[in-house]
Amino acid sequence: MVVEERQRDIGGFLVGRLLPFRKKRQVGPFTFIDHMGPTTMNADHFMNVDQHPHIGLSTLSYLFKGEVEHRDSLGSHKVIKPGDVAFMTAGKGITHTERTPERLKTADGFEMHGYQIWVALPKELEEMEPRFDFYPAEDVISWEEDGVELKLIAGNAFGRSALLQGFSEMFLLDIYAKAEATLEFKDKLSGEMAIVVVEGEVEENGDKIGIGEMLISKTDEACGICIQGGTRIMIFGGAPLDHEPLLMWNFVASSKEKLEAAKANWMARKFPKIEGDDTYIPFPGI
Repeated sequence: MVVEERQRDIGGFLVGRLLPFRKKRQVGPFTFIDHMGPTTMNADHFMNVDQHPHIGLSTLSYLFKGEVEHRDSLGSHKVIKPGDVAFMTAGKGITHTERTPERLKTADGFEMHGYQIWVALPKELEEMEPRFDFYPAEDVISWEEDGVELKLIAGNAFGRSALLQGFSEMFLLDIYAKAEATLEFKDKLSGEMAIVVVEGEVEENGDKIGIGEMLISKTDEACGICIQGGTRIMIFGGAPLDHEPLLMWNFVASSKEKLEAAKANWMARKFPKIEGDDTYIPFPGI
């Protein structure tokens, strides 16, 4: 199954959304993927996403270029740089902002490119306490096989375990091929699997899949793909949850009642706030 990126505007720049997709709402526990850029930030064009809420999920931020300043209602404050892994777990409720760091707001500008990924929580953990985990780029497990560079961002794959394990069985890899290569996945990944082409192209059964497209395996036993030289892909997936999460705006939950309660609480401004930040993104359409 091949999914083409659908584009929309968010926080002042173009984002391409790959999940959810009509024919496939989830891949393992992954429920939502936003592609940020690639784009050039300049004096008139910076990232500036005001305070907004989440429940029932973890957000995973991963950049190839640029920086994002993260603040949340727990008091967390981190500047996310290329290769870092930021994992914010909303649980019963959290708010956060995403902005371009002040020191980068110059006329010179900079390149911005990365992904924000939502990982739905298992039903029994939907009401867990919020938390923020951060792993700098130098702590991310990386290795090379036959001219292919691999980074294990989260979960377990290729006989290795990332520092970030999350709250259900999953995997997320950043893979770059220096030259044409065949990647074999059998017995190296477990569960559902999808591939996002970040740069270059991959080939599957004679079809070429290019930038901004996603391949979703129809089975749990995908054997491999041919990846062209100079190509970067993201591979993600894992064991599906025992329920299909429901989405409403920035909320993920196992029931409509929980979604409606979160909506009402946000509109009544009952969510926790970031200290010293009075910004507020209204619920869409209200």
